[in-house]
Amino acid sequence: MRALIVIDMLNDFLDPKGVLYCGEAARGIIPAIKKLLDEFRTRGEPVIYVCDAHEPDDREFQAFPAHCVKGSWGAEIIPELAPAPGEKVIEKTRFDAFFRTELEEVLRELGVDEVWLCGVCTSICVMDTAAGAFFRGFRVVVPSSAVGDFDPEAHEFALKRMERIYKARIV
Repeated sequence: MRALIVIDMLNDFLDPKGVLYCGEAARGIIPAIKKLLDEFRTRGEPVIYVCDAHEPDDREFQAFPAHCVKGSWGAEIIPELAPAPGEKVIEKTRFDAFFRTELEEVLRELGVDEVWLCGVCTSICVMDTAAGAFFRGFRVVVPSSAVGDFDPEAHEFALKRMERIYKARIV
């Protein structure tokens, strides 16, 4: 069984007023993600949102400005991609959505063996989550039209790395 994992489609990354706005290229993936959501929901396949939710003093803020602080507007999923009733939303504090979260447990309970990753940023949270999935034995699929990055070169590198190193199928 497969599951769609929607990564960090949050106000701080996707809204022009967001602290770490990823730009129009990242906003351009919203229609592709909507299409994936429709497909997975129609088929009754699991959709799981993984979302940055940092404490105000998170160590990550040494590398990036404070963003997606737990409970803030910036940490909310953008309205265009709101979860449907019953869809799981998992908070994360690191790039890899498996790190210290219940994601693996949820996927195992659902009988998932293939994860489809979409969201931002291709070169950070998407790539690190692909690594986490690979090392836990999940097959990884990344629809290239449904991942985005603020850095086009890093985006292309990440797609190649996920394909070569984590054996992701790029579609």
